[in-house]
Amino acid sequence: MLEAVPNVSEGCDDAILATLERAFARNASVLDVHTDPDHNRAVFTLVGEPASLADALLAGIAAAVALVDLRTHSGVHPRVGAADVVPLVPFPHDDMELAKATARTVADRIGEELGLPVFLYGEIGSGHRPAHFRRGGLDELARRIEIGELTPDAGPRRIDPRSGVVLVGARRPLIAYNLDLETDDVDVAREIAAVVRESGGGMPGVQAIGLYLPSSGRVQVSMNIVDIERAPLHEVVERVRAEATARGVAVSGGELVGLVLESVLIAAQAAGVTVPDLDESRVLERALRSRLGP
Repeated sequence: MLEAVPNVSEGCDDAILATLERAFARNASVLDVHTDPDHNRAVFTLVGEPASLADALLAGIAAAVALVDLRTHSGVHPRVGAADVVPLVPFPHDDMELAKATARTVADRIGEELGLPVFLYGEIGSGHRPAHFRRGGLDELARRIEIGELTPDAGPRRIDPRSGVVLVGARRPLIAYNLDLETDDVDVAREIAAVVRESGGGMPGVQAIGLYLPSSGRVQVSMNIVDIERAPLHEVVERVRAEATARGVAVSGGELVGLVLESVLIAAQAAGVTVPDLDESRVLERALRSRLGP
């Protein structure tokens, strides 16, 4: 089996989200659906046998392209596609080669069957991360293709502004986690993100940005922890809390996007650190056992 975590640029319309879930569920098991109206995106956690999982992803991406129009899309999270990122993750076994082979198959099928430009990232994309392609947005990505800086790995060179591109990757398990701050000053969130993320000299394997959330009037440190062993989630949370306190700001809550490995919860409990929105119901292995049995 493999895990896939497709991110779709829609987080508000319940009818669209239900249609997307049904499409993904035709050939795979949907373990979790996370939606966020401020980010205006949905993150689906799927598991299945490689061939069936590929079919499920093609069905879900086709539905996303039919239902999501990037030209009218608004949300605080960076994106370049209606079906923005589609990572394949080795789970429950550590078979990265299977994940890589399946990701390449999915990428080729998206290009051939759906006619969408596809870029590879992660273990199959020369080490590039999604941010490499999202920089400057969809218009900038189209310009980079036009001048020959980038060439899609599958599908056409021309980008349809309605559907955008699809970023397909193979990667290890990561944690997507957000912490809200009790302030409306987005510069505070950006300062904290800058010192916490690896590229700013912070914690290894941590990517972070600061965002303003229109629905609450507060700000958020939005993070991907791509090295969950070198930067345990509870330590990242404690670091953000410390940086917020140093700036006279409190952390008002946390949001786990998707599911995490059981080891993440066990480590936080052993350290005695309370991580908001992290409990047994958010554990990947337990969700899998609940859906498929022992």
